[in-house]
Amino acid sequence: MKDIDKSNRIYFGLGTIGRDMFYSFEANTLLYFLSDVLSLPVWVFAAASMVLSVMRIFDAFNDPITGLAIDNIKSPWGKFKPAILVGGIMSAVFSVMLFAGIGTGWAFVIIFGAAYLLWDITYGINDIGYWTLLPVLSSDQKQREKTGAFARICANIGMYIVMVAWQPVTSALGDTPEVWFWCAVVIAIIYLLGLLFPLLGIREKRVPMEKQESTSIRQMFDALLKNDQLMWTTLAMGLFMVGYCTTVNFAIYYMKYLFGNEGMYVVLVAIVGVAQLGTLSVYPMVAKRMSRRQLYTMGTVFVLIGYAIFFIAEISIILIALGAVLVFVGQAFIQTLMLMFLADTVEYGYWKLGKKNESITFSVQPLINKIGGALATGIVSLTLIVSGIKVDGGTVDSIDSEGKLIIKIAMFAIPLLMIVAGYIVYLKKYKISEEFYSGILKDLEEREKIEA
Repeated sequence: MKDIDKSNRIYFGLGTIGRDMFYSFEANTLLYFLSDVLSLPVWVFAAASMVLSVMRIFDAFNDPITGLAIDNIKSPWGKFKPAILVGGIMSAVFSVMLFAGIGTGWAFVIIFGAAYLLWDITYGINDIGYWTLLPVLSSDQKQREKTGAFARICANIGMYIVMVAWQPVTSALGDTPEVWFWCAVVIAIIYLLGLLFPLLGIREKRVPMEKQESTSIRQMFDALLKNDQLMWTTLAMGLFMVGYCTTVNFAIYYMKYLFGNEGMYVVLVAIVGVAQLGTLSVYPMVAKRMSRRQLYTMGTVFVLIGYAIFFIAEISIILIALGAVLVFVGQAFIQTLMLMFLADTVEYGYWKLGKKNESITFSVQPLINKIGGALATGIVSLTLIVSGIKVDGGTVDSIDSEGKLIIKIAMFAIPLLMIVAGYIVYLKKYKISEEFYSGILKDLEEREKIEA
């Protein structure tokens, strides 16, 4: 059994490298592609940015329906792998369309909006199917922490490959729309090849098709709304993701317009990447010595100190690096914990409601990511216009002190408030401690013995 756990952990983790390269390219560069590569007129840029925000929020509420559909899949390959495969192929196609720059004026906005909505829906299918494997592979918290931490390490490797490479690679190749299109094609291929790891390598415990229970729409709402710990986790995660995504999306603009050296963006990302990967590699060791509440508190303190430094950091790359390392080390702890909290609400919902709906439960993860990304895109887009960057085709010298202050408030002050608010929600409302979770598992075992 230990060999299977280890094998599953490796294949599950390796599959996230290509996935996070794929997602990171869209999430972290699409707005820059619209603003600085296509050089769209202000009204087209504003309309396309609004499409990003509105479509993400619209599709976010479709994710529970996607989770319901996946929970009702009955196939010889289980529930999750068909969703991973179909969602993967379709989202790769629509991702390439996003970077094709089809049409002009309103035609561009309409085609871009349709492609983005379809990308969002199909990637959600893949994402929910993928992460729902985590609670299925093991109900042991320590095994989940090992698997989750390794998956986050691999995911961050994929993310930072893109974050470090996209700016120098696109610049070296000419930074034209055609260059960006072919970069999107290459990353989509890597994404699909990476999905072969979970599809062919993971061995999961499957319920025979004839024994699988169907889930109705009413049961879907019960699985979501009556699972109070899932709802509080969703709120805490949502607040955190708005803050985190806002800061990440601002990074290239911060280095270009406040620090005044766009080329140092790559160096900053590399430093942050090493720090985050180091944090994730020691996470299982630290988790043995500290409770989850202590870990969350420590992570939040790191973030708070990092933002305080970041607010005055543009005078020195050393201060920028120090602030960024503290913020993203804290973020690595918090985001890994959030994944564990979400996995534990699967058993909590089963214990409370008598039905285990893994995909419906994990559908809140892409929902949260999309809403967080949508609000972050709205904040960044509005800030680019209000600060003068997009209106004036800004340069370092053309952005005045007021414009720079607006950027810093949007990049640091607003996210910090969101992240602290999420921490307070966790402290006040989340109750699945390690001891409580252990009691849930014992109670479920007793029920299964009685039913047998």
